[in-house]
Amino acid sequence: MEQLFATALGVEEPIYLESVVFENNELHIHLNFYKGSKFVCPACGAENCDVYDTVNKSWRHLNFFQYQCFLHFPLPRIKCDKCGGVHHFKPKWTRPESGFTVLFEAFIVMLAKGGMPYSEMSRIVGVTDKRLRRIVDHYVNQAYNSKDLSGVSKLGIDETSSKKGHNYITVVTDQDTGEVIFVTEGKDSETVVKFAQEFPKHGGSIDNITEISMDMSDAFIKGVSENLPEAEITFDRFHVMKLLNAAVDEVRRQEQKKNPLLKKTRYVWLKNRNNLTQKQLESLQNLENENLETAKAYQLKCTLQDIYANCKTADEAEILLDSWVDLAWNSGLEPLQIFAKTLYQHWYGVIRYWTSRLTSGVCEGVNSVI
Repeated sequence: MEQLFATALGVEEPIYLESVVFENNELHIHLNFYKGSKFVCPACGAENCDVYDTVNKSWRHLNFFQYQCFLHFPLPRIKCDKCGGVHHFKPKWTRPESGFTVLFEAFIVMLAKGGMPYSEMSRIVGVTDKRLRRIVDHYVNQAYNSKDLSGVSKLGIDETSSKKGHNYITVVTDQDTGEVIFVTEGKDSETVVKFAQEFPKHGGSIDNITEISMDMSDAFIKGVSENLPEAEITFDRFHVMKLLNAAVDEVRRQEQKKNPLLKKTRYVWLKNRNNLTQKQLESLQNLENENLETAKAYQLKCTLQDIYANCKTADEAEILLDSWVDLAWNSGLEPLQIFAKTLYQHWYGVIRYWTSRLTSGVCEGVNSVI
């Protein structure tokens, strides 16, 4: 059995596996080194260095079936005649200052990458979430510090929060790869300033950023215009439709006060027709035959969806959108008029979609994990 564990751990001379002990529902693997062994100096690489003294160390290893497993080793300090120092030996199974083996840490990083909460990881492995966070932080920082962003030219910027209206963070993604490349607290223009300061540290060039997808946040617009001068802004189509949905819902809420037919029909108007249940679809078909302001707003919503879905060029989209805005304004529906005004105020970024074809879908996917 000792040989099996030694092979699995990659133990090599002068280190050997001394014993394997199962006690108190835990597996303890004891390693040692042969008396008189010589080691390579971890500082200068000199060979045949003597052992100065030892310090007993333990590391948490991967579970053996459902049982916690620990490695124990009298860690030698190496006295080097060449560089004159005394240095701790660096075992292959761990990294400096860690109380875990690299295989255990790799397992934790894999779970974290999959989106598992720290509380659940803690329950599975029997280690406090605080210690698990330190593991993940180490490797995230290591990976981020070595990240090469020199090829990044298209960004997605979006904000999310851990609670409604509180604890906002801004997330920046690479639109070509879908990778998160920057995260910071807040959702104001300073978040873009912080990105612009951090980006060059990873080989990125501000002048290389030519396309950005984001929502119509005034703070983001200000931050991008002042700090990313070469970037063309595309306002996310899903954000545009979200604003229009809110306008349609406001028309419904106002009309519902005087028309009881609209009670309990909110999602009939907000969902796409192909996502409606059979009951909702029947309700919609009946309501469309009524002379409702909400039905008029809903039809304008469907028309804008068709423009996004079917237009091939920016020129074609601009002609159709201009006509759509006229229809919305002439509808006499104040929420639709306010929305139409918003479109005009952000016209270039809305039209830019038919050139860049960028959306914030990547950001939204990341935010759902966060």
